[in-house]
Amino acid sequence: MYELLETGNIEKKSLRFIKAKNTDWSELAKDCVAMANAAGGLIYLGIEDDADSPPSGQRITDRQLPETIQKNISRRIINVQIAVTIDVAENTGEYISIEIFRNTQTIASTTDGRYYVRVSDQCRPVPPDEMARLAADKNAFVWEIQTARKLSIDNADPLKKKQFLTDIRNSDRVSSFIKEKSESELLEYYLFTKDEFLTNLGILWIGKREDRATMLYAPAIQIIRYDAQEQKVWKLVLDDYSNNPKELLEKVLDDVPDWSESLEISDGIFRKNIPMYPIEVVRELVANALVHRTYTTRGDIFINIFRDRFEVHSPGRLPYGVTPANILHQSVRRNEQLSKVFYDLGLMEKEGSGYDLIYSQLLGNGKSTPTIEDSNDRVTVSVSKQIVSPEIVKLMDKASREFQLRQKEIITLGLIAQNHTIGTLELTKILNQNNESGTRYWLGRLLDVKLVLTKGKTRGTQYYVNPEFLRKMDFKSKTDLVTIEDHRLEELIFKDISEYPNSGLGEIHERIGPEINPRKINRIIKKMKRQGVLLSEGVNRWTLYSINTKPVK
Repeated sequence: MYELLETGNIEKKSLRFIKAKNTDWSELAKDCVAMANAAGGLIYLGIEDDADSPPSGQRITDRQLPETIQKNISRRIINVQIAVTIDVAENTGEYISIEIFRNTQTIASTTDGRYYVRVSDQCRPVPPDEMARLAADKNAFVWEIQTARKLSIDNADPLKKKQFLTDIRNSDRVSSFIKEKSESELLEYYLFTKDEFLTNLGILWIGKREDRATMLYAPAIQIIRYDAQEQKVWKLVLDDYSNNPKELLEKVLDDVPDWSESLEISDGIFRKNIPMYPIEVVRELVANALVHRTYTTRGDIFINIFRDRFEVHSPGRLPYGVTPANILHQSVRRNEQLSKVFYDLGLMEKEGSGYDLIYSQLLGNGKSTPTIEDSNDRVTVSVSKQIVSPEIVKLMDKASREFQLRQKEIITLGLIAQNHTIGTLELTKILNQNNESGTRYWLGRLLDVKLVLTKGKTRGTQYYVNPEFLRKMDFKSKTDLVTIEDHRLEELIFKDISEYPNSGLGEIHERIGPEINPRKINRIIKKMKRQGVLLSEGVNRWTLYSINTKPVK
């Protein structure tokens, strides 16, 4: 039996969960509803959370248990289909498999009117104000495979159909088994056709212009350049519906001259060209806008190019379960079949790694991370044109070449280098990890090869680039107080409060150095108070500090 990890569509529970009359059937029903509202899934009863298979020789003594489970769950769920069976693992251990089928058109719920959805490996309740968003995602899934137009496969554009088949058979991401299928089998496999009719996805990719134009919300892209006063100075509009998604992406990449701009940085006797906008980042963002947009919502894709940044505006919101905070590791495909076509043709990264690529390209080129906004009707991603500093570029380039850094290591090193020193809590928050072990996974070999060093313990751990590595490359960074030693910080605090008695923590922090971690200042102030150096008046955030003028015994 292959390794079983709890993911968005797999849940494991011990057989001890089944406790006869005391079984929490409502909890099991909630899991089924959550999976049905997401992508479907499997619940394995009889496999422990930390195990990959049931105990060797485990037996399901009650052979009527699947029927009991089916009956008790079914009476607690609405719009959910399940199948319960007894399965046998390779080690001969038995377990119960509950298969939950994806609910593609209606929203599943419990009989007491509660709605849940599976996000990553958790079941989350759906609040009333998010119901419309969940319904929109379900409509998007159905939209791809609908044949409402009843257009025969004979209505396909012969050139686009030939190009698609050629691209698939030349792709190194497609198995030889798939490539050997006939024309009609390939079109059916990618859900371009259904019962000899073109699906919406088929019309979108291989349909004729007039048929694509009469679709409800076929994609259109507008690229606009603004000057320093943010006045329009150039515009490229791709809205005549003559291009399929692949051709739209190619036109954006080939017909916009801004992507070829670069900055030259000297590195000794050599020169390094840093693209203002890495083409890999542009490709991934535009591909994401085409693939993950809501095709049941009106709106063009806008690419706005300013003097200091470019923005990609995509109609609709992020897929349910994805937020700007967790987008780096959370992946939910809204248009599953369109996503598969883009990936198989090499037009975008595989599921869950697109934003990894974006972050590593930007941080590896000494740029800040993208800004992502999820508003009521659109998602906006902004990418800065400028680099943070030439020294950061040299650092990332040398470290990547010398240590052959992986993608996640580049991202983590870039975040540490740009912040000079970063604490565990802040790094965990940026990477959206639930615990320290997740953060260690992103650190990879950075600590082992001593490229990154630490100080402090547990939640107070601080990460910084090894000064020895910086000295070797003559790294010149701006001086700041982030890494200030405790005794020097204590002197600064004493001097500040001496000049400004009866000051609050926020005021002290602002005066001596906003870049210093406020927790560090708070810790030193508490230490000085315990030692009798400081006096305090008030409570919580209204506490004011002053110097104790009486001698301390």
